[in-house]
Amino acid sequence: MSNATTKQISFDACYVKGPKDVAVTSKTISYDPAAEILVKISRGGICGSDIHYYQEGGVGDFKLQHPMVLGHEVIGTMVTDDERNGQKIAVNPSRPCHQCEYCLSGRSNQCLDMRFFGSAMLNPHVDGGFAQYVVVRPDQCIPYDSQVPDEVMAFSEPLAVAINAVNQAGSILGKKVLVTGAGPIGCLIIAACKAAGAGEIVATDLAEQCRELALTMGADAVYNPAADDMSQFKAGKGYFDASFEASGAIPAIQSNIELTKAGGVMVQVGMRPGMVDIPLTKFLAKEVKFVGAFRFTAEYATAVRWLEKGLVDPRPLLTKVFPYAEVVEALEFASDKTKAVKVQLSFS
Repeated sequence: MSNATTKQISFDACYVKGPKDVAVTSKTISYDPAAEILVKISRGGICGSDIHYYQEGGVGDFKLQHPMVLGHEVIGTMVTDDERNGQKIAVNPSRPCHQCEYCLSGRSNQCLDMRFFGSAMLNPHVDGGFAQYVVVRPDQCIPYDSQVPDEVMAFSEPLAVAINAVNQAGSILGKKVLVTGAGPIGCLIIAACKAAGAGEIVATDLAEQCRELALTMGADAVYNPAADDMSQFKAGKGYFDASFEASGAIPAIQSNIELTKAGGVMVQVGMRPGMVDIPLTKFLAKEVKFVGAFRFTAEYATAVRWLEKGLVDPRPLLTKVFPYAEVVEALEFASDKTKAVKVQLSFS
């Protein structure tokens, strides 16, 4: 980075230091405006990974080694010295290398040197976007119509995850679809399936609130897998052409193999630590195609366009917005799944 062009800025950022240890403190960064974009953050959505870092000081095997700025579902405005100044953008939290074999083959979500916002996978960790400002590459900035509300566009990242999951299943036009786990990602998968022309969408969740939201987001029917009879969907080697498992719960993963018809596809989106006991006999005998869905590639830009055009309205999922200074209160509230679905922070 050239000293002649380098600029420096200090601002507030939401740092996590360990379990139940989050605070707003000052951060200073240097950047080259000729090669990077300064973004003034306006809104950010709290994800399950942010809650894990707050509650446990890590996600799975990736534990905090030093303080890290949280957040990867963020939007803002460009701060530049040209005509782009003030342009509203969704900030793609992925920063792939664009040089490894996966990037060059169009699978940048599998990048061998990925730097993803708010992740402790690398050490030093990659700071996230829960800050007044971030610095990103130009290719991470996806402009959108300034008339679209912040609370809508802040769903760009989770919707991109949902669209990528749907793409893993292939065409679902006219197909019968099952979504297990109707949290934010599951509900956005439902909305994405509806937009992609699914013929029938059934959703399951243990929580009544989530089942109601699934209907709002486009499901044709909902079930409580612990209380409702779903045997009709298991007859004849399964009913659904495609299933999307968004909970990461072992019983859901096991039941989806029964509920997905022979020759169908099962997309695994939810993840939890530990091994899963998969009934391989049924899995193999039914020739169910099992595929994973991880983050996104070009789907991020697609998600921005869908939200911009109103093809998906995520606002029923938004429970509450907190000012960023109340990040601890926001994380506590977001951690209570009996109250919260999606919580956002405002940096305006």
